[in-house]
Amino acid sequence: MRFSKTLMAGLIMLAGVNAFAQKKSEKLEKLEIEMFPKAKDGFKQVYIQLPVAKNENDLKVEFFAVTKKMVDCNKYFLMREVKTHGLQGWGYSYYEVESNGEAGGTLMACPDQKKTKKLVTLKQEIVRYNSKLPLVFYVPKDFEVRYRILRPDAKMKSAVQK
Repeated sequence: MRFSKTLMAGLIMLAGVNAFAQKKSEKLEKLEIEMFPKAKDGFKQVYIQLPVAKNENDLKVEFFAVTKKMVDCNKYFLMREVKTHGLQGWGYSYYEVESNGEAGGTLMACPDQKKTKKLVTLKQEIVRYNSKLPLVFYVPKDFEVRYRILRPDAKMKSAVQK
């Protein structure tokens, strides 16, 4: 009798964990990126899979192509840009980072001339949020893509009239 109660409790817990895992996995659409081109030499393909969210039309995704560089006290940024390409026959877009890692920066005098390894970014891009489509990027091998989800402020504000 005691064994059957323990068994029953274990089965109920297992069912609960399984239901939780299924619900958790339902948050992401099935990702398919096979139709995107292979990365060319010196590049790698990376992607972002966004979870299903309420009111996706209100959300945006801000992404940054970044690499680490030895820099001084100045503020640095990567040169060049991210190009958007259409995937022929699919209506999807993908992004290609066109940068050789060349950086520009401010020209402040750095008294100690000390250099440290820091992240240097390309100008950020903002795109619409769509959990049904992956965000696919082609970046140089020593780059990575970082992102954040932008959400609107809950309270709408008014501009001030002069």
